[in-house]
Amino acid sequence: MVIPAPATSPIEDLFIKETESAARALKIRLIRFPVRGPQDYESIFRVASKERAHGLLVRIPVFTPSAQRKQILELAAKNRLPAIYQAKAWVDAGGLMSYGQDPDISYRRAATYVDKILRGTKPADLPVEAPTKFELVINLKAAKQISLTIPQSILYRADKVIKDAPG
Repeated sequence: MVIPAPATSPIEDLFIKETESAARALKIRLIRFPVRGPQDYESIFRVASKERAHGLLVRIPVFTPSAQRKQILELAAKNRLPAIYQAKAWVDAGGLMSYGQDPDISYRRAATYVDKILRGTKPADLPVEAPTKFELVINLKAAKQISLTIPQSILYRADKVIKDAPG
């Protein structure tokens, strides 16, 4: 499993550390690929091919410019490499699947924090909240493009299944 992620990020370092322990338990080999910019995208797939990776866990932010996001999605399809993303927006744009926090809930919670701050609460007095709802989204059109059959048991667990999406 190749993990393309921002090259310099303490959050990514922590994510990789936690993911590696889970991967070891599942006997999955992780290959971290530090991404500095779009010039690295094609190299991700060369490394994945060379290492015979069975998939990608894409940690590139969803706010990446749409042309760059499209390039990653096209490379994943062209290389017939299953990829999971951290946000539903990637799947809406044509990616295979995502698993991550529900952004609508996060935005609503952020608005609550803004309201409290505007009413005088000191930001330091507000608790840090962890996400409480995560969603699994699967794009069957993307699966078909790479000749991947998603097991019915996984489809039943999905919060949303996209049957025909723009790609």
